[in-house]
Amino acid sequence: MKSYISTLAASLLLATAANAQVGEPFIHDPATLSFCEGKYYTFGTGGGGLVSEDGWTWHNGPNCNFQRGAAPDVLKIGDRYLVAYSATGGGLGGSHRGEVRTMWTKSFDPESPDYGYSDFNVVATSVDGEDCDAIDAGLLLDPTTGRLWCSYGTYFGNIRIVELDPDTGARLAGNEPVDIAIDCEATDLIYRNGWYYLLGTHGTCCDGPNSTYNIVVGRSRNVTGPYLDNMGRDMMKGGGKMVIAAHDRVTGPGHFGRTVIEDGVEVMSCHFEADFDRGGYSTLGIRPLLWSNDWPVAGKVLKEGTYEIESVRRGYAVELSVDFVRINSGRRMFWGIDPEQAKKQIPSQTLEDVIAGWPKGDIIVRACDYMFRPNQKWVIKAAEDKGGVLGTPYYTIMIEGTERALAVGENDSIIAVEKYSGADEQLWSIQQLIDGTYRIMPKKQGDTEKVLMSAGDSNLSLGKFNINDDNVKWNLNLL
Repeated sequence: MKSYISTLAASLLLATAANAQVGEPFIHDPATLSFCEGKYYTFGTGGGGLVSEDGWTWHNGPNCNFQRGAAPDVLKIGDRYLVAYSATGGGLGGSHRGEVRTMWTKSFDPESPDYGYSDFNVVATSVDGEDCDAIDAGLLLDPTTGRLWCSYGTYFGNIRIVELDPDTGARLAGNEPVDIAIDCEATDLIYRNGWYYLLGTHGTCCDGPNSTYNIVVGRSRNVTGPYLDNMGRDMMKGGGKMVIAAHDRVTGPGHFGRTVIEDGVEVMSCHFEADFDRGGYSTLGIRPLLWSNDWPVAGKVLKEGTYEIESVRRGYAVELSVDFVRINSGRRMFWGIDPEQAKKQIPSQTLEDVIAGWPKGDIIVRACDYMFRPNQKWVIKAAEDKGGVLGTPYYTIMIEGTERALAVGENDSIIAVEKYSGADEQLWSIQQLIDGTYRIMPKKQGDTEKVLMSAGDSNLSLGKFNINDDNVKWNLNLL
């Protein structure tokens, strides 16, 4: 029996993608993701909640104990979590009456001794006929001043910002809200590199696959605005630069949240109004968060398929360290070109052409010039039932047409084992970085987190991640 998988079976991988959280990720209007006592949490409209132990597989979890409130947000301040949510509002049933409320807890786990919510504060209100709805709160603790802010509002009027007391969560006495945007809702505030960003959800919601939600952004040097987009349009006049829209059979992204995993590694959360592969229900979405010229951009879902893995350090490609096999096509001279010969194609080298000469057992993996040879083509596929990390599953990385899997060997060496077994050292998390490149990290690492690195132009090993180090960054080029 041949030791390689059929070309047809391998090609079918190109049509699939690990593009959604697994488990039961059903939620609407999710709060920014929170990490509490070893688990990830998010909360949505109607008291719904989700919990995950790894950030990839999500299940129904505890709610925020806010009596079926709407559109919460969560912010950790010190050792406590501030929860903001809304009671009615949003033009529901023709009424614009509503309240934004805040409350505190030290834990989201009902089994924890620190679990329990404080009495709520009312920080914003709206009445019928007002040009703002008190709903869809977004929280920001300004890292430069320590001041706490809350944005709120919907399409039925203006988006407003109001200042809160970071010690109590209550509205600062005498503080008056400021109008900062129109034509959006479900806003969130973030700060980065001297800029304040207002993320707003544009379009229509609550219409399943026909919802037109998308997320736009403006930025300002001042937290109270004005917020301008990349073309200088004020969000008070309907401006906003696109961050994420419908794609890959999910539509209606709304309710932005930012999570910084570490320097250079960030994700954004949202819901999709309709997941076409989950009955059209509203589901949690987590995407890499990229930054381009100081503008936030949703990263790409890593599609399963065959890739060149290219080192940012040199541009070399990851390959099996096997003997180079020449392609027998005859010599071609630089003059006297034969027109008929020039019409003929040279077939690419195939696995069958070379695999008989590959050694048995483990093979060292290195980097070298890319020549689209079989030992340089890697199939990246989500590892079934192996879990993952925040926003991404664990992957297998295997030579196309074979069972050879990229793995960590002794002393942090990088090898390809002869047959994939599902062992931890053969599983990899692949996370898109803020500059659009990727880091590739093995599951089994010991005491220190390490990532795949180019230890030299050709040598591969594991090393410490640093966003400013091209040795640990990779481009994934779909073949």
